[in-house]
Amino acid sequence: MSGKRDITGHLALLTAYSIFGINIVSTKDIANAGVVSPIALFTMRALGASLLFWLISLFRPKEKVPFSDLCRIVVASFFGLFITQYSFLLAIRISTPVDTSIVSTLGPIFTMFFAFFFVREPITAKKALGVGVSLFGIIFLILNSVHQASGVEATRPMGYVLLLVNSLSFSLYLGAFRPLIRKYSVVTFMKWMFLFSLLMSLPFSTGDLLHTDYSAISGKLLSEILFLVVCATFISYFLIPYGQKTVRPTLVAMYAYVQPVIAVVISISCGMDSLTWRKAAAIALVFSGVAIVNRSRAAGTAPAETDEKETRQS
Repeated sequence: MSGKRDITGHLALLTAYSIFGINIVSTKDIANAGVVSPIALFTMRALGASLLFWLISLFRPKEKVPFSDLCRIVVASFFGLFITQYSFLLAIRISTPVDTSIVSTLGPIFTMFFAFFFVREPITAKKALGVGVSLFGIIFLILNSVHQASGVEATRPMGYVLLLVNSLSFSLYLGAFRPLIRKYSVVTFMKWMFLFSLLMSLPFSTGDLLHTDYSAISGKLLSEILFLVVCATFISYFLIPYGQKTVRPTLVAMYAYVQPVIAVVISISCGMDSLTWRKAAAIALVFSGVAIVNRSRAAGTAPAETDEKETRQS
């Protein structure tokens, strides 16, 4: 029975991160259409996910969330959803899918630093080496992508800045709010997270939402927006916590690297991006550094991993 649950946990994670990989390319298509602004698109995403999570919560046991935790969830939603997703939607307009997916692989490394400050997880020499290798890979990627003249669009410098903000914000959320995330069920936690992020976005997005030309949204664009809301937000936020209950955290982190593979295959096959030998070298450096970090973490946190299996995840 345990083995069967392990398999379903792996399948859940594989599906979730494959969805994220597809979403990088799909969201790029939405951005290129120029019909819906980034802040309006964020509000649509937050509204749809909020409605779905609150609807599901009506059929599940109620969990009481004290006011002090609600205040902490407000801050968590600011970093974990509002800043993270909005910076991504801004960045995707001026970044290629390949570069977007590669920069996203730095998330576990940033999380390592925040975990050190907030939960005192040690940073070993092997972890430091991994960070250095990956950062060198990213610098090499930037130097060989920003001024690329290969006939395809290239990521602008501000695109890299926004992508790093995206990764740092989500890593801060994971490192600082991990105890809070584990305290409640995924439905309870996410229904409040998305509600608060929705309320944060409304003052900035109301004008754009009112002036959006909805008649210009084609059937293809509508299907991509629905994929973003339903699959890349609602479904993925169910699947990842499910996988965390049976799969060791180190292996969970490794599934994040499915995203670049999916994004690269789709974007190159569609002619949206190109993969030069320089980018391939940068990818190899980033993945090598991440592998070193995760191997170090796996060797140093075995007891914690066992404890996490027995703790309710969200």
